[in-house]
Amino acid sequence: MCAWGSTVRVRVLVPAYLSSDGRKQWKAKSAAVDECIAPIVKALNVGGIATLDSCCGHGQRDGEILLEDGRTLVVRAAEGGEDE
Repeated sequence: MCAWGSTVRVRVLVPAYLSSDGRKQWKAKSAAVDECIAPIVKALNVGGIATLDSCCGHGQRDGEILLEDGRTLVVRAAEGGEDE
């Protein structure tokens, strides 16, 4: 997991009910995404699965990616830590 503050900006799919004009659209996320899970967030959005929030956990807890449909994906570090 990356250190707190290691973030990148990711373009995300904004669902219609959350957009200002009532249409789904791609936008650069105003809050940056943790660098280590940004590829997962990007892949989900490109695949049409809108994400609302995410955090990698920064080695203190499991990471989470909140999906627009109400589900939460849990991101776990490999057994034995990052060196494995």
